[in-house]
Amino acid sequence: MEDKILKLLGRKSYLPSNVPELLKGLKLAPNDQQKLQNVLHDLEKEGRIARIKGNRYILPKEADLVAGRLQITRQGRGFLLPDEPGAAEISIAARDTGVAMNDDRVLVRLDVRPQGRRKKTDKPATGSVVRVLERKRKQIVGTLRKGREVLLVIPDDPRMQQDITVPQPKDVGRPARIGDKVVVELKHWESRHANPEGIITEVLGPPTAEGVDMLAILRQYDLPLKFPKDVLKEVEKFGPVVSANERKDRVDCRNHSVISIDPADARDFDDAFYLEPHTRKRWKLWVHIADVSHYVKPNSALDNEARKRGNSTYLVDRVIPMLPEALSNELCSLKPNVDRLSKCVEFLISEDGKVLKTRFYPAVIHSKRRYSYEEAFEVIKAKLPGDEIERMLQSACRLAMTIRKRRFANGSLDMDFPETKIRLDDNGKVKKIEKVDNDESHQMIEEFMLLANEAVATRLISLRRPTIHRVHESPDPKRLFDYREEILSHNIPCGNLEKTAEVQKLLNRLGKLAIGAALKIGFLKSLMRARYAVEPLGHYGLAKDKYTHFTSPIRRYADLIVHRSLFGDSKMQVPFLAKVAEHISTTERNSADAERDSKDVKLYAYLLEQLKSDKPHVYEALVTDIRNFGIFIDIPDLGMRGLVPLSLIKDDFFEFDSTRVQAIGRRSGRLIKLGDRLEVVVDTVDSFKKQVDFRLANQSKRSGPQSKRPSRPRKKRGKTDRNSPPSKKTTRSQQSKKRQSSSRRSSNRGPRKKSS
Repeated sequence: MEDKILKLLGRKSYLPSNVPELLKGLKLAPNDQQKLQNVLHDLEKEGRIARIKGNRYILPKEADLVAGRLQITRQGRGFLLPDEPGAAEISIAARDTGVAMNDDRVLVRLDVRPQGRRKKTDKPATGSVVRVLERKRKQIVGTLRKGREVLLVIPDDPRMQQDITVPQPKDVGRPARIGDKVVVELKHWESRHANPEGIITEVLGPPTAEGVDMLAILRQYDLPLKFPKDVLKEVEKFGPVVSANERKDRVDCRNHSVISIDPADARDFDDAFYLEPHTRKRWKLWVHIADVSHYVKPNSALDNEARKRGNSTYLVDRVIPMLPEALSNELCSLKPNVDRLSKCVEFLISEDGKVLKTRFYPAVIHSKRRYSYEEAFEVIKAKLPGDEIERMLQSACRLAMTIRKRRFANGSLDMDFPETKIRLDDNGKVKKIEKVDNDESHQMIEEFMLLANEAVATRLISLRRPTIHRVHESPDPKRLFDYREEILSHNIPCGNLEKTAEVQKLLNRLGKLAIGAALKIGFLKSLMRARYAVEPLGHYGLAKDKYTHFTSPIRRYADLIVHRSLFGDSKMQVPFLAKVAEHISTTERNSADAERDSKDVKLYAYLLEQLKSDKPHVYEALVTDIRNFGIFIDIPDLGMRGLVPLSLIKDDFFEFDSTRVQAIGRRSGRLIKLGDRLEVVVDTVDSFKKQVDFRLANQSKRSGPQSKRPSRPRKKRGKTDRNSPPSKKTTRSQQSKKRQSSSRRSSNRGPRKKSS
């Protein structure tokens, strides 16, 4: 019936019709009305049709309507990611987001301006939300406050800038006190000009109580702590070991010296490899990936739960796995010294890194050794390898570096940025912050995984088998143009950034400049975010026309689907795959946000402890942006960004030079410009708005409290008041425009980065 409805609505002669008229147009019997209404409801929810005045139905494009997923920044602006493959994103002003929240599926009406005889404008498409098709999140976590007449909950998520009115909580297990963290179920929100309403469903406790910070994140992002009983019962049936019967009809690779390389604290080993010389100037590489599809069958309880979760989530203090630990950490994990089932991609590779031949088959392996990245790096750098496996590892690294060089020669972009890992003590407090170096051990595994992902995508496309692809669309030319103008303003040569070769030249050039790291961040902000789609739209950042995710089925549902597509007996239907792709793109973003917030909440607590100790720690900071109200900085040792407000520089008055993007001290003549290194200390921590202010290390501390009320966002300061204290008369509904959003990134790099 869906196809008939869409075909009818697509006719040139079609006029918007209501249900009775559609019954007649589709030549359906009167008793089919309920069935028709159900189908119409589903199509409307999916954004494939639109309901207009008079409850009449039409194709969205006929009314300049676009369905998609809404992304909202911390400043309140929105960006619609349209459902239509390859469609450009649509910018939505904060005032036009209506009652939609981040990650909601919405219907947006495009702003269509008179064109006349003017040339087509290159301005980005804009629009306004007219309907929420599907609310992503109905559960909100926040802090309970007392208003003048009602109770309010101030959301932890700064992207939701409206407080929620709630009645006095009842039957929630414990009394709710002002200042407690609570969970709210959203009920009514009909107008942007009125507060949403909700009810408190759970009281988490005081924000300073042990464990409440992470529990709030688990509730905010709806991350489950346990698996359903029926899922665990399915896992029990597999037993603890690979049986002889399971090894049948598989290529036996147990005599190969297969090894795995992962983070030191990892327990779920998705991948392993083995390399040996084939003939002169040729190598054979076996990339083995955990055979999760052997255990997780379609539509089983395990499969349904894995699809619901979409991926594993790596919080700072725990992992929320996609699969139960009996699978993820044991039976599927490619641990050493035990038999394990794998899906293998076998490569024949020339000495110059070119893939000559590939094979795909189920296998059984017996991994000989497990390395951490640090251990593997030591072997790679050793002058005298100790044994055959270490010699193989060194050869593998040399081959991987050759493959890497070839990849960049083909247009791939080097967008690796320094990462940090937070180590906690037994009390859940920050013990130390470690830098994660993207050294040769990481790069070697990355190259082998990229090779396997591309080979599988190529094979599936050649077989014309529908699957889920990993796509990263080309950036909006307008964004690239604006970024190019910024680069030129710093007197740095820059060609046409719509050409990948020019982007590579620029990134290489920036890598050699002090200002380069700061300007690279701007390039990342101009890129689209990678996602999943049924259509093979290619990967811009990797410069690959055919690309998918195949190498991490323990922690990504996308990879499990790809395994089934390649090795399964029957083809999966495209509508089903499209729904799964959209769903797991959403769960990926949800996990990324949760992972970031889990790090932030520990960092803020860590920095607040420093403030209370009155022993300020001096950090080296990189200037990444300058505005008339302050200096944006990046602190590598913390892995975070912050602001040095100009009002905190007491010994001079700094003027903002917008032409050269620099601050000039009126008295001293001191210049602060992009790329400069500053020594700073923490001045204030606002854990509600997730913002940290720093001051120069030789400046005195500001007077007053060190944390602010969550309902008081900082007001943007202009030239007339930049050396004055911030205004106290502000509300959460005022738009905060002084923070640069960094959430729109091109890749999904997480704690276990192995492929893009």
